[in-house]
Amino acid sequence: MSKFPSTPLPRRGWLLRAAMWLLSLAVFPVTTARAADDYVLGADSQRQPGVPEGTVTKKRWVSEKIFPGTERDFWVYVPQQYKGTEPAALLVLQDGGAYVDPQGQFRTTIVLDNLIHQGAIPVTIAVFINPGQIPATAEGQKPRANRSFEYDTLSDQYARFLLEELLPEVGRELKLTADPAHRVIGGISSGAICAFTAAWERPEAFGKVLSHVGSYTNIRGGHVYPSLIRKTERKPIRIFLQEGSNDLDNLHGSWPLANQEMAAAFKFAGYDYRFEYGDGGHNGKHGGALMPESLRWLWREHRK
Repeated sequence: MSKFPSTPLPRRGWLLRAAMWLLSLAVFPVTTARAADDYVLGADSQRQPGVPEGTVTKKRWVSEKIFPGTERDFWVYVPQQYKGTEPAALLVLQDGGAYVDPQGQFRTTIVLDNLIHQGAIPVTIAVFINPGQIPATAEGQKPRANRSFEYDTLSDQYARFLLEELLPEVGRELKLTADPAHRVIGGISSGAICAFTAAWERPEAFGKVLSHVGSYTNIRGGHVYPSLIRKTERKPIRIFLQEGSNDLDNLHGSWPLANQEMAAAFKFAGYDYRFEYGDGGHNGKHGGALMPESLRWLWREHRK
């Protein structure tokens, strides 16, 4: 049965309802404020006329040393400005498939094309690396993911995988700088803590970190980093840290709180860092919108 009578209300009833509606507007005013997680991509994340486009090559790697038996896809971006006469700067991103997609949230290859063309960052080769998988051993089975072990473990194992296996493979065809000040490593979620761990363990190889909604929580002990940062002599690492107030909160910990603790520890220990704290969730929207500015800031000495 209808909640309201089907016959027209008396005129006085309509006047009463109109007065109540106006009162509700006074108590609950209409707002045009930006909705949470409503981040947009700027001009540097869009194709621009006259900007040379780099090439992206997909490759496959089977680890025989550091993560034996694991297989993974990786992609190598080479800008047109790279001539092979001088070593190029290096950008390494974990969960590579999320970053290499030119139509995705990060638009990384488009951003690199634009920023290199502008002279805002050096000529940079980017390596986008997926986490390893252990192939299925029987028909009908699925490969076993090795992501959490590789990314969330606090050790030098993943850094050694990059330095002893994958990057030497890339370096067989391309000249990569050995200067840590021109080598950025980054990622999203567990890929972000993985990137920080690689730089923390091997700062002589990776001098800059790009962290998107990083998992600095107790998945495999990552929650100890704020204390370690405070109690360890400052390392030569520059960090761009992005997080959102609507990120995850679960049995491993609070992602927003963990990132705020990381930022506080960086400040206490005197690190060169930047913390962008928005209202986003556990995704790449905010980090994608910030990607051009992130790379500009990390390579700010290069600005022409």
